[in-house]
Amino acid sequence: MSSAINIAIDGPSGVGKSTIADRVAESLHMVHLDTGAMYRCVAYYLVSHQIDLSDSQALDQALDSIHISFQGKQVFLNDVDVSKEIRTNEISMLTSKVATNPSVRKKMVTLQQEVAKDKGYILDGRDICTVVLPDAEVKIYMDASAKARAERRYKEYISQGIQADYETIYQDIVARDYQDSHREISPLVQAKDAIRIDTSNLTIDEVVKEVLELVRKA
Repeated sequence: MSSAINIAIDGPSGVGKSTIADRVAESLHMVHLDTGAMYRCVAYYLVSHQIDLSDSQALDQALDSIHISFQGKQVFLNDVDVSKEIRTNEISMLTSKVATNPSVRKKMVTLQQEVAKDKGYILDGRDICTVVLPDAEVKIYMDASAKARAERRYKEYISQGIQADYETIYQDIVARDYQDSHREISPLVQAKDAIRIDTSNLTIDEVVKEVLELVRKA
């Protein structure tokens, strides 16, 4: 059953989309395509090579030079493991700007749709339900308060040995929410036919259980 469907998950930054998608994919023997990580890779590449997002020629050349692959939970950019590097606060903020660029979006969306056409995939991001996979068999909008998301991200950073400040993370999440919901291209909105799950007071196991139940009913 699950191999013949696609699952689309949208939601704001830090809500736990990737974590839930990983767990659900494992339970259903599906493949999780982390679209957020793909945009983060582009942002990291631009920063690393000092490429200005407004330089269209340099950007196009960069997009042609970028190869993104996944091995389990590891993310590789041109065969280099950047799993940790792309999760910093700096990259999170830049990713929101990168994701609004028409050239970047065109390349990423086309790639995501091409991969998912064979079914059996879970994609999470900002516009999966509305733009990338509007015909997905299961569509979910995950949400949580900015405070809850900031606390989770702070604990995640600390557990990974990344230096972090809670207040900075909280303010960045509030700013990211505004950017994502007010951008001209594919703003973050809940698709009309997506099921909303508020994860503010739920454990990971509880959210996974809800998602699996939705898949079972699909």
